[in-house]
Amino acid sequence: MAQGELRDAGSAHIATRGDRLGGLGRVLIAVYLVLAIAATFRSVYQIITKFDEAPLAYALSALAGVVYIVASVALIKRRGVWRTIAWAALIFELCGVVIVGVLSITVPQLFGHPSVWSFFGSGYLFIPLVLPILGLLWLSRTGAPVASGEAA
Repeated sequence: MAQGELRDAGSAHIATRGDRLGGLGRVLIAVYLVLAIAATFRSVYQIITKFDEAPLAYALSALAGVVYIVASVALIKRRGVWRTIAWAALIFELCGVVIVGVLSITVPQLFGHPSVWSFFGSGYLFIPLVLPILGLLWLSRTGAPVASGEAA
């Protein structure tokens, strides 16, 4: 088998594997889009109507909404620099939900009202905690193929 044929056969295998994960990717992106819309619009409403009651909580919810928007776009594009942005957004999101989750339990008076990430996203059925983990797993399984002879 010639080297070009071998490379084509490997690409076909990778494409098949990517297709299998396509359904999971679509669901993941759809959930990110719904969460982006929910968190963003809720935080905008809260900031406009009652920001003085819980500025940190509402600002964190707005930040979460922006992170979900960036993550959604990056997961949709998922090539080149967008892949790096997706990794960064998901890691930032996971750190945010864990840090805010711990602080909302240990220092609840800091927030005033719950944010998207408070109590590890319990107000959103813990989706904010689980989603970045699933996203990171999905990204790691759908890695960009490396052509033979290139450095990994």
